Amino acid sequence: MEVILKDDVKNLGYKNDIVTVKSGYGRNYLLPQGLAILADKSNKKIIAENVRQAAHKAEKIKTEAQGVANQIGDVAFDIKAKVGETGKIFGRVTTLQLAEALKAKGIDVDRKRISFDQEPTAAGEYTATVNLHKEVKHQVRFNVVAE
Repeated sequence: MEVILKDDVKNLGYKNDIVTVKSGYGRNYLLPQGLAILADKSNKKIIAENVRQAAHKAEKIKTEAQGVANQIGDVAFDIKAKVGETGKIFGRVTTLQLAEALKAKGIDVDRKRISFDQEPTAAGEYTATVNLHKEVKHQVRFNVVAE
């Protein structure tokens, strides 16, 4: 089943992408949630026209996303967590904590756009990926330190 995404869907695609999904997933989840529409001939024409008109806006958004990536740069952030004697974390380090650390530096990033490359389980250095735009992804280094 071919659908046109009306919004970004994690692990599937970005807005206005035409993707092929299993019919059950499309019919029971994507269409009722309003995340996609059927990719018939008329909808494809409409989306093509919308994409053409939005190309200028998209370039501006991409430039802003690149600016945020440059602003983040190679700065390493410290995330405080309760750590046991063996160095293992009690609880977990979340994307919300990393988003708040970025916000403290004056960079506003939605926590849903952050994903860990490796789940932090002990004190040490880790990396996370910030998905600022479909073409702009930035690696952020952070240290988990004892509180």
